[in-house]
Amino acid sequence: MPRMNSLRRRARSLGTAATAAFVTLVTLASLVSLTAVVTAAATPAQADTLICEQFGSTVIQGRYVVQNNRWGTSEAQCVNATTTGFELTRADGSVPTNGAPKSYPSVFNGCHYTNCSPGTNLPMQVSAIGSAPTSISYGYVSGAVYNASYDIWLDPTPRTDGVNRTEIMIWFNRVGPINPVGSRVGTATVAGRGWEVWTGNNGANDVISFVAPSAIGSWGFDVMDFVDQAVARGLAQPSWYVTSVQAGFEPWQNGAGLRVNSFSSSVNAGSGGDPGGPGDPGTPAGACRVTYTPNVWPGGFTTNVTVANTGSAPVSGWKVAFTLPSGQRVTNAWNAAISPSSGAVTATNLSSNAQIPPSGSQSFGFQGTYTGTFTAPAQFSLNGTACSVA
Repeated sequence: MPRMNSLRRRARSLGTAATAAFVTLVTLASLVSLTAVVTAAATPAQADTLICEQFGSTVIQGRYVVQNNRWGTSEAQCVNATTTGFELTRADGSVPTNGAPKSYPSVFNGCHYTNCSPGTNLPMQVSAIGSAPTSISYGYVSGAVYNASYDIWLDPTPRTDGVNRTEIMIWFNRVGPINPVGSRVGTATVAGRGWEVWTGNNGANDVISFVAPSAIGSWGFDVMDFVDQAVARGLAQPSWYVTSVQAGFEPWQNGAGLRVNSFSSSVNAGSGGDPGGPGDPGTPAGACRVTYTPNVWPGGFTTNVTVANTGSAPVSGWKVAFTLPSGQRVTNAWNAAISPSSGAVTATNLSSNAQIPPSGSQSFGFQGTYTGTFTAPAQFSLNGTACSVA
């Protein structure tokens, strides 16, 4: 949806004052009584940041921006930025459900109306991006009309201000009588999931929306799977730029209590420190060993996967490929982006763990569901090289 074309102002932070603690020490020795009072300032607890300013923002994790972004209403709205995400603590008023939402409280990597997240490498040209792993965990409420939406913005130029040409929206959840911009044009399977596909124009930019048929609470995926869809449908070009990756909510009515519990986003160039696209497996591995350690309960499991480089050369960027047994599905992942969610899957490094030196290793994990009898994958490969299994 369109955002207000005005400069975003800095967040209004409400800090927590240090509290004073008084300690009284009493010592009795023989017939002499001595009392001493010591006053010391206690270390303040790490405070969240409350943002009620219309376009206020703050930085979390040292690399992402949380923004209030109340662009479609004059009613009060506040977000509480936490160490890993944010909560919408106040969301007054409502707007008609057949029009635009009242705001987009969100967290982002990249640039939004001249506000760029610390250390971001966005904008980056689509053709130069090898992978863009991300993960998100949402918290939902009842009694509100809203979507939980993940936004990806693209433009023919590397602009860091104003409205971009194309907006990709991923609707993780839809509550109430609301629909995306435009009209439904069909369905598609993207990143291992099925979606309704909507396309249209909101008067400022083109929009392609992917709507989940049922609510998704948390998920890790590669942003480029959706960018490739936009390119294939003529709504972007490989020469265009990804300018920002955002996750949040679009409320139409109420919305207090909606949460982004956690968010991560990396954008990796197609050469150097990552394995690149589907046809670019990264630095070939000389030899490797995989240790797969599951923890299983009825209907669900978590597993830790350690991939060791047993060759003599470093591996720069990695993709670990394996096939999940029938009935198993990935629901959440950490330290890697896993796609698709079932069948033959590939775990792709994040920007922070792309290197595996000789005699070194990297670990990632995921949570999943299963039906029938649980079994572990039988074979693994690292950048196309078959690995031994410990």
